[in-house]
Amino acid sequence: MYSNLLRLPVLVTRDQLPAQILIVLWALGMIAIPIGLWTMGDAILPWAITLNVLVLAAGGIASLLATHPWAALRAVVVVLTGGWFVEYLGSTIGIPFGHYDYTPVLQPQLGGVPVLIPIAWLMMLPSTWVVAQIIAPRSRLWQILISGLAMTAWDLYLDPQMVAWNFWQWDHPHGYFGIPWINFVGWFVSAAALTWLANPPRLPVMPLLWVYTLTWALQCIGLAFFWGMPGPALGGFLGMGIFVFLAWRKLLHPAPVGPAHTTQNSVR
Repeated sequence: MYSNLLRLPVLVTRDQLPAQILIVLWALGMIAIPIGLWTMGDAILPWAITLNVLVLAAGGIASLLATHPWAALRAVVVVLTGGWFVEYLGSTIGIPFGHYDYTPVLQPQLGGVPVLIPIAWLMMLPSTWVVAQIIAPRSRLWQILISGLAMTAWDLYLDPQMVAWNFWQWDHPHGYFGIPWINFVGWFVSAAALTWLANPPRLPVMPLLWVYTLTWALQCIGLAFFWGMPGPALGGFLGMGIFVFLAWRKLLHPAPVGPAHTTQNSVR
C-alpha cells in the first residue's frame, strides 16, 4: 500500500501550482458557504455560489492550459457554447432534460439561461475526463461513456439542491426527490456529447482528480448536515462514490507493466 502511495503523481508541481491554489480556494469557499449563510443571511447565496463556480472553473482551465493550451481553448469553447445550447433547449422545449424553467435568482442570463450554468459545466467536466482516463486509459469510447456517467452522478447531488435553493424549477416534479428521471438521461447524453466534441487530450491526474473527490465529499457533508437533504446526500454519495473508488483504486493499483503491457496501461 505504501509503495503504491509513493507512485502517485506529485501533489504540488510548478506547472500546476496556479490550478492547485485556485482549487484550494474553491474548497475553502465551499466550507465557508454555510458559515456565510449563518452570519449574513440567504441573500449572499447566489453570490457565494457564483464566486465558487468561477474559481473552480478557472482552476480547471489553468490545469488544462499548463500542459495542453490549444486543447484547453478548444475545450473551453466547446463546453461553454455546448453547455449553453443544451440548457437553452432544455429550458425552452424540454429536450434533453425535461421541462423546467430558470428563476430570476441567478443573473445575468442569456436567452433565459444564467451565464453561470455553462461555466458550471466547464467547472466540473475536466475532472470527469480525468476520472474516465484513469478508469479506462486505453479506450476512447469508454472514456466518453464514463465521463458522461460520472458527470450525471454529480447531478444526484446538484439538481435537488439547486431546486431547493430556487435556482430552477421543474414543471412537473416527480421521480428522484422531485427531479424527473429523464433529466439524468439528458445529463448523460449531454456530458458524453460534450466530451466527444471537446476531445480532451491526456490530462494531468492532479489536481483534477481531487476536484471530483472533494466535490463528492463536500457535497455529501453539506446536503446531509447543513441543508437537511439526507436522501440526495446518500444518492450522490453512492453515485459519485463509484467513480471515486474506481479511479483511486486504479491509481493506487495500476496494471502491471510487463512484456504483454505497454506504458499506456498504467495511469500517468
